[in-house]
Amino acid sequence: MSHPSSPVPPPSSAPSRTVFSRNSYAEVLRIGQILRKETVGGALLVAAAVIALIWANSPASGGYFALRDFTIGYEPWHLDLSLGAWAADGLLAIFFFLVGLELKREFIAGDLRQPSKSVVPVAAAVGGVVLPALIYALVNFGSPGTLRGWAIPTATDIAFAVAVLAIIGSHLPSALRIFLLTLAVVDDLLAITIIAVFYTSDLQPVPLLLALIPLGLYTFLAQKYRRFFGVKAGAAWLILLPLGVMVWALVHASGIHATVAGVLLGFAVPVLRSQASGGPAAGPGLAEVFEHRFRPLSAGIAVPVFAFFSAGVAVGGWEGLGSALGSPVAVGIILALVLGKPLGILGTTWLLTKATKARLDESFKWIDILGVAILAGIGFTVSLLVAELSFGHGSVHDDHAKVGILAASLLAALLATVVLRTRNRHYREAEEDEKIDSDHDGIPDVYQQDSGG
Repeated sequence: MSHPSSPVPPPSSAPSRTVFSRNSYAEVLRIGQILRKETVGGALLVAAAVIALIWANSPASGGYFALRDFTIGYEPWHLDLSLGAWAADGLLAIFFFLVGLELKREFIAGDLRQPSKSVVPVAAAVGGVVLPALIYALVNFGSPGTLRGWAIPTATDIAFAVAVLAIIGSHLPSALRIFLLTLAVVDDLLAITIIAVFYTSDLQPVPLLLALIPLGLYTFLAQKYRRFFGVKAGAAWLILLPLGVMVWALVHASGIHATVAGVLLGFAVPVLRSQASGGPAAGPGLAEVFEHRFRPLSAGIAVPVFAFFSAGVAVGGWEGLGSALGSPVAVGIILALVLGKPLGILGTTWLLTKATKARLDESFKWIDILGVAILAGIGFTVSLLVAELSFGHGSVHDDHAKVGILAASLLAALLATVVLRTRNRHYREAEEDEKIDSDHDGIPDVYQQDSGG
């Protein structure tokens, strides 16, 4: 007698991990505020660079270079620097302070504290650093004098990139905007690490060791700021700022590029909201206070002023421009940023999804990732800084590098515009869906559905 056969269940398979799924609504709001400020900063940055280029190639160019090279500062402390050097060493330290602070917030308090959300953008950023460096090195392999600039095309300029998004009217979804910001921040951290390791000359151990004293005190007071300054963090920066300046001055005197101090100071700031005695945290935390005070200063003054003093290069007419664009330095930078960046980012993301059997969120296609990867080829602020460190301010190779950076950034912006504009209708529909709040509780429905609410 045969037993009735029981139905055979279909083979079970674990659900595949989704890449570029929506972040939490709180994270989307926070990142949106940052990008709005960077959009304004990006417009100022582009305007400053254009003014510098026009002035440097005008009959009044002597005035521009005299202003850039005007020296001011206290010589006994080795701070008698040109205005261009003050912008690179001093003002950019503010920019890198925010890079360190933002990276720490993302990985300690933000959505990227979840490995499932952080692994893709971090790996993509690494791919977007390694491949451009290799391409530049291959182009300049036979020239030791220009090979030193291998790190120039490693960084992404987030302010320039989001300014392009604003100009083309792209409705890029929040998940891709956060991906772009994370790429840029990780890129900048890798770039500053490269600067500290490979571009430090004549290291002075004594100032470096002395810098640990104010840095340690700064870290201690920042971590314990509620004990010393009460539940409100507004007054803490009045004490911490002088300590930060001391750290910056000593790191500068040590021979390590002073912008490294900015990253260290950003890492020292607590990003988790602690509790006041007897109740929840009152008022904004120290990270929020610093973000509020220094983000406008960085985006509105520090980065545009640096761009003004660094982007001005006398190309010498069309003949000089053609000669600069044909140099191995410029060719290596253009190929690295326009081809290497997107290939490194897109290729690493694709390999990671295949290796982990993950899939793209159903809202996106690979062309969307390609568009963001091309946009990440806009390497401006940090690339200009690395070029100056590689070849020396005002040298022929430095001028060629600047021409290459400007050309590559413009080309990347145009190519990204073409790709992203083709998907703008889809982005606009997705943006409208993310605004629907049928229960009027202040949180769009899609974020509650994603969280199971």
